[in-house]
Amino acid sequence: MYYVPVVFIILLISGTAFAYLMGAVSVLAFIATDKAQYLSVLPQRIFAQLDVFAFMAMPLFILTAEIMSRAGVTRSLIDFAMSIVGRFKGGLGHVNILTSVFFAGISGSAIADSAALSRTFVPEMTARGYNPYYAGAITAASSMIGPIIPPSIIMIIYGGLTGTSVAALFIAGVVPGLLLAASLMALNAGIAVARNHPGGASDDLPRFWPSLLNAAPALSLPVIILGALVFGLATPTEGSAIAVLFALLAGQFYKGLSLRMIFDAVEATAKMTGTIFIILAAISVLGYLAGQLGWSQALADWVESFGLTGTKYLFFLVGIFLIAGMFMDTPVALTLLIPLFAPQALEQGISPVHLGIVLCFNLCVGLITPPLGKCLVVVSALTNLNYWRLAYAALPFIVVQVIVLLALVYWPGLSLALPGMFGFSVN
Repeated sequence: MYYVPVVFIILLISGTAFAYLMGAVSVLAFIATDKAQYLSVLPQRIFAQLDVFAFMAMPLFILTAEIMSRAGVTRSLIDFAMSIVGRFKGGLGHVNILTSVFFAGISGSAIADSAALSRTFVPEMTARGYNPYYAGAITAASSMIGPIIPPSIIMIIYGGLTGTSVAALFIAGVVPGLLLAASLMALNAGIAVARNHPGGASDDLPRFWPSLLNAAPALSLPVIILGALVFGLATPTEGSAIAVLFALLAGQFYKGLSLRMIFDAVEATAKMTGTIFIILAAISVLGYLAGQLGWSQALADWVESFGLTGTKYLFFLVGIFLIAGMFMDTPVALTLLIPLFAPQALEQGISPVHLGIVLCFNLCVGLITPPLGKCLVVVSALTNLNYWRLAYAALPFIVVQVIVLLALVYWPGLSLALPGMFGFSVN
């Protein structure tokens, strides 16, 4: 058994892709623990892990985001956000955050948001007198709104792993996402006063109604998706298909639609979907081994020995998932940790919807937390900013995000009020 961690470390140092690393180590662990006879069941186990109806929505929402981001919607969203909040002190910081809110309803991915907005906002804010590291930090921090406001790829993964309604998760993410945006804007306003950041002059700002009309096709996409889910007109999978159709129409409106663009979007979607699915397959092998060796029950007994129940258990998970998010990709951490920790929470009567929002939000904080901090990595790479100075500049935003996270844990109603209002079961 000793050689299994040795192989794991060697593969990790060599840069082997996580899915292959976990798959290889899991198979070796089966052999080392005299469970090799169960290897013949692995294909069936992997297929069962992936044969989830909710997962069908994932590639279509990814395709929607790829089409919309390539169609040229970013400029229209920035102009509309500028017409609303650009005139205030620290206006471009507010515009940065508000644009991320709008973009979140299209992409569902923090990485996509940070990549799309960093090239635009960081140079623009720097030219207007902002410190470039502050501009990069607020861009990375606001991009975390992407996976919280629907549609959200990680919520689809969580729903598939736990059997939780994806529609309920989508609707539950609206208030936390807006609360996060408001908190970041409040912090930006305070820093703008302290550092005397500029505000936009009225004659420099786009006019409200023309910018609204230009941004309307992009802004209406999340409204259509949520409206179909709230009123029971479509399942999340059907809603994702509607979203693709609407994205194509919006692409035509913005004159960014072409056969080449569609081909590139489909190719990018296939690569991302394949990456997520192969991670799910590898983790399912490890999960099967954990079941055979009784790891889940041992973990449950260990947690029970501390007397952690209800809210205390959720705060315990916050610590575990914050640390995991600092070192692991969000989909990887989600698929690895949810099967281990979620069953105990659900057995204690914690709402699966509330749990999903807390844990998804929790892992997203890791996107701007060193040493991994993938949003920081993206912004740093695209703007040539030093990674560690950028991480230092992001510290105030990390603190605000953790405060919002703790509020979500302590007041479940922040997540559950909206889906309950529309008749979704949250228990």
